[in-house]
Amino acid sequence: MRLDLTGRHALVCGASQGIGRACAIELALLGADVTVLARRADVLAALANELPRSHAAQRHGFLVADVADTETLRRQVDGLVAAHPVHILINNSGGPPPGDIATAEPATFLDAYRRHLLANHTLAQAVLPGMRAAGWGRIVNIISTSVKEPIAGIGVSNATRGAVANWAKTLAGEVAADGITVNNVLPGSTDTPRIAQIVAAKAQTSGRSMHDVQQAMASAIPIGRFADPAETAAAVAFLASPAASYITGINLPVDGGRTRSL
Repeated sequence: MRLDLTGRHALVCGASQGIGRACAIELALLGADVTVLARRADVLAALANELPRSHAAQRHGFLVADVADTETLRRQVDGLVAAHPVHILINNSGGPPPGDIATAEPATFLDAYRRHLLANHTLAQAVLPGMRAAGWGRIVNIISTSVKEPIAGIGVSNATRGAVANWAKTLAGEVAADGITVNNVLPGSTDTPRIAQIVAAKAQTSGRSMHDVQQAMASAIPIGRFADPAETAAAVAFLASPAASYITGINLPVDGGRTRSL
């Protein structure tokens, strides 16, 4: 199986923790040059220094950016690709706050769309020229199983993730002839700060302990536990690899079997 990413440059968003950090590590292990993007300079600098290097020419770096500020984000990424074209884009950002959709304020939707749909679009527009010039590219969006089955208690996230999935499916059809694939990875319950936020919100509204809430959530997963971020990152790395050259426009759940729909 062709997994080697030597000579490819990956831009990994939301890389300071959780699934984003795990993706940066997996892509580096496959030989890619990795630029990690998030808001915390100290964390990113340490991560870039710690990422694996499998060959002498491999180099890693970081970009401090706020994906909500799409104008500044575009300028920053334009500068990055001018010096080092990006062949792999991993779109990843923390989910909107939990809550029922009926009580969500319009501003909450706008903020979520800006941090997810608009940020993803801005980043894709910045890197696509370099991918087209190389005749090779991978865009992987880390979203949620709510694309297939809306999840109770995270209404704004459900709406936003669905929009991103449809954006990605449309883009996949437009760029396929250029040698560029666009796919979505749908994590289930994963051991990250995001799941801790969801567990805490459910505990508060239900009056149960966080331990009881987490146990109930895990019992609904056929594998019986939350995922490790590295397990999700492995799926992302595969879709970014040469081996996945004929896979595009898909939604891939990495959820331990929790999603009941096909």
